[in-house]
Amino acid sequence: MKEPLVAIVGRPNVGKSTLFNRIVGKRISIVNDEPGVTRDRIFSHATWLDKGFTLIDTGGIDLEKDDEIGLGIVKQAKIAIDMADVTLFVVDGKAGLTSQDRDALTVLRKSNKKILLVVNKIDEFDEMIKYEYYELGLGEPFLVSSIHGKGVGDLLDAIIDCFDGLQQEESDDGVIKIAIVGKPNAGKSSIINKMIGEERVIVSNVAGTTRDSINVPFKYNGKKYSLIDTAGMRRKSKIEDESVERYSIIRSLDAIKNADVVILMIDASTKISDQDLKIASFIEEQSKPSVVVMNKWDLIDKETNTMVRFEEELKNELAFMPYFKSVYLSALTGKRLEKLMPAIEEVIANSNKMVKAGELNDVLQDAFRIKAPVTKNNKKLRIFYTTQTGTNPPTFVLFVNDTSLMTDNYLRYLENNLRRAFDFTGTPIRIKLKCKNEKDL
Repeated sequence: MKEPLVAIVGRPNVGKSTLFNRIVGKRISIVNDEPGVTRDRIFSHATWLDKGFTLIDTGGIDLEKDDEIGLGIVKQAKIAIDMADVTLFVVDGKAGLTSQDRDALTVLRKSNKKILLVVNKIDEFDEMIKYEYYELGLGEPFLVSSIHGKGVGDLLDAIIDCFDGLQQEESDDGVIKIAIVGKPNAGKSSIINKMIGEERVIVSNVAGTTRDSINVPFKYNGKKYSLIDTAGMRRKSKIEDESVERYSIIRSLDAIKNADVVILMIDASTKISDQDLKIASFIEEQSKPSVVVMNKWDLIDKETNTMVRFEEELKNELAFMPYFKSVYLSALTGKRLEKLMPAIEEVIANSNKMVKAGELNDVLQDAFRIKAPVTKNNKKLRIFYTTQTGTNPPTFVLFVNDTSLMTDNYLRYLENNLRRAFDFTGTPIRIKLKCKNEKDL
């Protein structure tokens, strides 16, 4: 199931941002007593009882304000309500119900989504307070104090319970999820249609055609895959506040987080952009195996070593993930498309690779003998032994005499030796350090 969306809505100055900050556990939303401080929708990941969800803070709904800013806030709140799986309708328990609350609720009722009524700013709990709010017909009110955290745990329990009723996707046991991401018009939908041989997703030159992540199942070499087409990710400054595009980006980022492998689509006919690099860096941060697809290769005038030149440029631009695996193709014509699935299989296999302890230690000890680390504070780094503790991504633990003696440069040197010896093309690897006294060995 996709990570649920929970929207916090209500009239201005009822404490929505304070509740947002309390749930996510850090001060992200601006909190101010002046109404209208929160204008843009704000997102953050939140977790309760090991269940994750995306929390959305919205501006205060005031139907009496008909200026551009007021109308914009209402429009954004409506989009948040429409996209959300659960909505928290927040009212001010000190002020009691107002006509503004009732107006805001009329906007909310049109969504037909699950609504939890939150009565905020209740410092002293009294069950009698609830009776005023039953008339709204939203069920049992939740009395909370966002500032002090009172009652928020019970509210979170109820939020999590709502997730159980959400429509579940088909079991994905054994299905390898491939997220296809990139800027708008990079060819994401086109490549899916070409791979499965039919037009399952809409293809258009208009940026933003794909609003939400779309799952397309298919089989290859007897294995089950799910291709996840995502919305094109533009720079934040390019996204209109009143559009649903901001939510589409959240879904795209979730697709990366939940994927087994990621395809980053780049338009080879244009220069690699900062946005391409930002998307790549997010993939790397999530430790996902990936394939960089240089699409629209049919539009490139070919000369001797054209691909070599492009590859060198990629190496320079993607220096922060030098392990990348690249494929050059045309999603439109299908030229070189046969290279893609073998590349995906390769990076998945590399991400799940386990190295025997003896071979692993031989490689690192040889590297240590060839190039000894620099002495630091008259102390010399010693590596006692190494073990692999996990896969996807491959994770290694180095037991050393003093972790502070390991420099970033030397750690990269050791990583490069591991990559040369065992081929981790297309996947990040993680190396952790642990202290070990020599006398304990």
